Amino acid sequence: MEKQEIIELMHEFQRSGLSRMKLADGPFSLELEKAVPAAPAAMPTAVSAPAETAPAVQETLPTVNAPLVGTFFRAPGPDAEPYVRPGERVAKGQTVGLIEAMKTMSEIPAPCDLVVEEVLAENGSLVSFGAPLLRYRHV
Repeated sequence: MEKQEIIELMHEFQRSGLSRMKLADGPFSLELEKAVPAAPAAMPTAVSAPAETAPAVQETLPTVNAPLVGTFFRAPGPDAEPYVRPGERVAKGQTVGLIEAMKTMSEIPAPCDLVVEEVLAENGSLVSFGAPLLRYRHV
């Protein structure tokens, strides 16, 4: 299978109601499995003050989204500095993160000149196709 066919297959799998899929085509085989979401945390018994919410304008800012299903990494290695941090100015095309899928690392480029407002995805977390990775504002 070609890389693009595999990526399309992964996207279709993510959109489907399936939780697991195995495909074999000659010497090529592929197994996909969706992560099971963690059980929700128990509600605290004491009522706490509501967390301070971000301004509504924050939610209207554009996001850089995952181009494929995989594991998101904020840095090129475990001991390396993150590609970007909140408040940092980034040039169009500059790498803002990596997604590892099927042992292949794919760089995620900035879509325009921007300032990172918030990193939304956790380092090392599984992200789905189209999941927001970071929120930004245009420069």
